[in-house]
Amino acid sequence: MTLSPPNKPVTQINNLIEYLIPYSSLFSIKTGETIQYSNGTEKQCFLLHKGVVTQHRQGDGLVLSTDVAPFVFGLSNQFSLRDTVYLRGEEPCLLSRLSLEIAVEVIAEKALWESQSRLLAFESSRLYDQCARTAKMSSYDIIRDQLLELMNEPQSVRLNITAANYIKSRCFLSRSGIMRILSELRTGGYIKIDRGILLQINHLPLKY
Repeated sequence: MTLSPPNKPVTQINNLIEYLIPYSSLFSIKTGETIQYSNGTEKQCFLLHKGVVTQHRQGDGLVLSTDVAPFVFGLSNQFSLRDTVYLRGEEPCLLSRLSLEIAVEVIAEKALWESQSRLLAFESSRLYDQCARTAKMSSYDIIRDQLLELMNEPQSVRLNITAANYIKSRCFLSRSGIMRILSELRTGGYIKIDRGILLQINHLPLKY
C-alpha cells in the first residue's frame, strides 16, 4: 500500500476529478511512456486515476516529483509560455485528458477555487521543500535525503530502479560520487542493497 504525503489534499483532488472527468477522455500509458502537456494546439490537463507518475524537467530530464493517484496535473502551468515539464509513467497508469481551457472554465463555473488552491499550494510547497533541501547541502546530505525518499516510494518505483539511478535522476551529483557513498554505507551496514536495489535502511547518520 502506498501512503500519501501527509499534506497531500486528497479530498480536494478527488473533488476536482469528480467535476472535471465528464469533460475528459480516458487513456492509458505503459511503464516508461511519456506525456507532454501541450498537444501542439492547446495546453492539456491530466487526471491520474490509477498508477504512479513522475514529473520531469524538460531539457535535462531531472525528476521533480513522484505522484501517486489520485492527482491532477496541468493547473499549475496555466501561464507558462512553453512546456517546462513532462510526465512519465512509472507503472501502467490510467488517466484522463481534457483541455486546460475547459478545466479552468469548469473550476470557475463550479466554484472549485478552494480545491484548486489547495492543490497548487501543495505543489508549490513541495517544490520549495525540494529546493531548500538541496541548496548548499553536502553530497552525503543529498544522498541521505534521497535514500529516505526512495524508501518511501511505491514498490513499483523502488524495486525497479537502482538507488544510484534514482539519486542521479534527482540531482547533479556525479555517478562516481554517489556510488562511492552508497558503497561505504552498504559496507558499514547502514543500508541493505541487492543488485543496486535499496531493500532496507538500518540507520543513516546525520553526518558521515
